[in-house]
Amino acid sequence: MWARSVFLSVSTRTSALDALVFGVDVQSGDVRGDAPSYALVVFDGESVERDVVTRRKLLRLVADREPAIVATDNMYELAADKDQLIHLLRRLPEATKLVQVTGDERPEPLSRVAKRHGVPYGKPAMEEAEAAARLAARNVGYEVSAFTDETEIKVARGRSTGGGGGWSEDRYTRRIHGAVKRESRNVESKLDDAGLDYEREVTEKYGGYANAVFTVQARPENIPIGEHRSGDTRVEIEPVRRDGIEFRPLARRRDRVLVGVDPGTTTAVALVGLDGHVLDVTSTRTADTAEVIEWIIERGRPALVAADVTPMPDTVEKIAASFDAPTWAPDADLPVDEKQHRTREEGYDDDHQRDAMAAALYAYDHYRETIDRATGEAPPDVDEGEVAARVLAGETLQGVLSDLEEVEEPEPEESTHEPRELTDEERRIRDLEAQVERLQAHVSDLETELDEKDAKLEEYEEELSEARREERQEARERREVTQLEWENDRLETELEEQRERADSLEEKLERLKDLWKLDHSNFADVSRGRDLVAVKPVDQFTVDAIETAHDEYGIAAGDVVYLRDASGAGRSTAELLAEFDPRVVLRSGGLSDAADEVLFDREIPVGPADDVTIREVDELAVASESDVEAVVEDWRDRKAQREREQKETMVDSIISEHRADRD
Repeated sequence: MWARSVFLSVSTRTSALDALVFGVDVQSGDVRGDAPSYALVVFDGESVERDVVTRRKLLRLVADREPAIVATDNMYELAADKDQLIHLLRRLPEATKLVQVTGDERPEPLSRVAKRHGVPYGKPAMEEAEAAARLAARNVGYEVSAFTDETEIKVARGRSTGGGGGWSEDRYTRRIHGAVKRESRNVESKLDDAGLDYEREVTEKYGGYANAVFTVQARPENIPIGEHRSGDTRVEIEPVRRDGIEFRPLARRRDRVLVGVDPGTTTAVALVGLDGHVLDVTSTRTADTAEVIEWIIERGRPALVAADVTPMPDTVEKIAASFDAPTWAPDADLPVDEKQHRTREEGYDDDHQRDAMAAALYAYDHYRETIDRATGEAPPDVDEGEVAARVLAGETLQGVLSDLEEVEEPEPEESTHEPRELTDEERRIRDLEAQVERLQAHVSDLETELDEKDAKLEEYEEELSEARREERQEARERREVTQLEWENDRLETELEEQRERADSLEEKLERLKDLWKLDHSNFADVSRGRDLVAVKPVDQFTVDAIETAHDEYGIAAGDVVYLRDASGAGRSTAELLAEFDPRVVLRSGGLSDAADEVLFDREIPVGPADDVTIREVDELAVASESDVEAVVEDWRDRKAQREREQKETMVDSIISEHRADRD
């Protein structure tokens, strides 16, 4: 029985495309940053090719092999934004569609869609690409479209009208404008021969046309004209863009299905195939009954409509009646725990979708044997779904099969007198006379109809001319509004950037003011004739703290640096501070041996901050010049003492080595 169900799940679904499908997923990198690589799966309905390609190679393969579908779980894996997406769609071959298999504006997870349709799924990019290809081959997903069914053909000058001056220039200009006019008439003739509807706008110039624009009600692939450039003229063809991105269902499912409905403030609908697999599910708070019915029509033909409560709600009865389909309801309301158990392997977004799926699945469980028997006994050349639907509607299986297999018997021939056989010439005359009578009657009807239509045509032409004028005016206004909106967005972005720059400059100005105050301070000490020196505080003796202080107010050669916490620094940190060549380093806390050695070797004076009276102003500070100079002098004394000790140690070491060598 299971094998039979699996077979039905394939055979009763919309057939796979008999064409090439590319499944694509990002393998590494990011489409918005570094050049990404893509996992590519090429699926022809039977065989599978796998490869990892760059974006450039992917587009080249699409152009060379022209697949029917390029499938992905997210269209923005192929383009960083809307503009790039539109550029990509314009580059695709005419016969190639970009399909997002996970839905439209609100896509589902690929794992859920793959599970619903019985397609193998795995996390690696190559397996996701294969799942996308197989889903698209089953007509699952939405085509991504950025262009309308209209095409704009522009016939324009192929070169500048500037000539040698005088009459020669006039003749040159007249020739080019005449060529544009002839080419536009050629385009118009081809469009008329193809029976295409179009509108034409021309810009008349000296000697003919400067340009002519045709708006054709057809896609570029259906227009018998190609882009070309020939001397004085050029022809450009461009599909008319939509205001946004449109999603079109890849295929409308027209299988026989079991429909589960959960009505209420939020209405949910689920479709289950005759094999018991969930095909689709949705829920909405805004759609009315008519929109729900339209959603079902686009995806299947109901063989039965089910509810999860009894008695059956009126809304469900109304939906069933619109399809002339039988209904099913349980003997008692289905318990929540049973509905959860029955739908445990299905994906759903809310309890309403769960209840709708449970209704359809319990209806399938109830009629499973009936459906299997009907589909199993149906002849190979008969639609199994139709047989099952008629049986569910109350007909007997044998009656349905007999009705489908019944062959119309030929009626017995009556014994009548055979008239004389006419000659070929008599038959020809008879046929021609009958034909003349029919044609005369038809001509009379056509003349009457033509008079009526001529009158209506004049009226319609006047209305059409006015409507076209208004439509062109509205289109121009829409384009102007769009351009103004784009310009406004650009200016707002630029304004925000300028504001951020102004804030940054204000902060920098405040820091510069603080530094100026230190250099031109009006402290009481100055009035008493005492010199002050600026001190650059650093919170900790670390690389980050030194760089932060340098970014905020700068550390330069000859500055007095105050380390609020001098402990913990290593050799590299001390080397970074020494590169600024400060006049003196005031420290709170002890230095590490490594840091002390680096600063000593680089002859950077170091002294305790406690020996200097430091007065802080916000994040800046000042100290007495005499205190600072005292610290420097003290360091010099200690440096001299240290050097003497090093020399003594070195002399003792040399003497010891000499004695050891002599012994």
